Amino acid sequence: MVGVQTPISLASLEPAALAGFTVEHHATIGSTNDRALELARQGQGQTWVVADRQEGGRGRSGRNWSSPSGNFYASLSLVDPCPMAVSPQLSFVAGVAIFDAVQTLTGCGARLAIKWPNDLLLDGAKLSGLLLEGGSSGASFVMTVGIGLNLVTHPADTPYRATDLATAGYGIDRDDLLAALCISFRHGLELWNKGQGFAAIRAEWLQRAAFLNERITISSGHQPRHGIFETLDPHGRLVLATEQGRIFVEAGDLYPLHNDFGS
Repeated sequence: MVGVQTPISLASLEPAALAGFTVEHHATIGSTNDRALELARQGQGQTWVVADRQEGGRGRSGRNWSSPSGNFYASLSLVDPCPMAVSPQLSFVAGVAIFDAVQTLTGCGARLAIKWPNDLLLDGAKLSGLLLEGGSSGASFVMTVGIGLNLVTHPADTPYRATDLATAGYGIDRDDLLAALCISFRHGLELWNKGQGFAAIRAEWLQRAAFLNERITISSGHQPRHGIFETLDPHGRLVLATEQGRIFVEAGDLYPLHNDFGS
């Protein structure tokens, strides 16, 4: 484990304890996801691993996640959160929780949206990303939900335009964000109820969705597919209406057809 572990006991983090989570803080770490998975495999779930900076942060599909000091990097360890078959639904639970935490602190909900499957957008630019990882560990199923959110800086050269809260005019403290996230994530986990309440999570996610009923492009390593983003199906797949009929998409990257790739 890389980095110096220090306790967090700030008054602003009191809601974390009330929501039933614990917090482990590192000045520097390789990856908060790696540490959270380590804790989960040791049977220690419900713990947020928070770092000031990461040396080996990563996003979906193995992409590097730039992790300079000042932004938000945290991963939640989970032990037996649900049957493995429905674990991808946690992406939607987390997406709604991140949206609601930022909305609580900024009041800028009208400027926020979730870009399928789980990126938070502010004024149409990427503000945060999410990475789910996990697998079997003995008799348990363990997962970690990794979140990176741009508080004060954002990368310039990205496939999808990025932003940060400071640029948008919001000075949000990292610990206040964690406290708000603990509350919203606890609400989401209880509503989801290990997959039994996915219909309610799906409805909340669709209320916050970007590009719903608009023409989009889905890139998933094959030929890009174009169509209208109709909805999420009951299993969480994106329903894309094309000239050839409906396509049900489980994974990929979404771009609006008027897309500003790299802008």
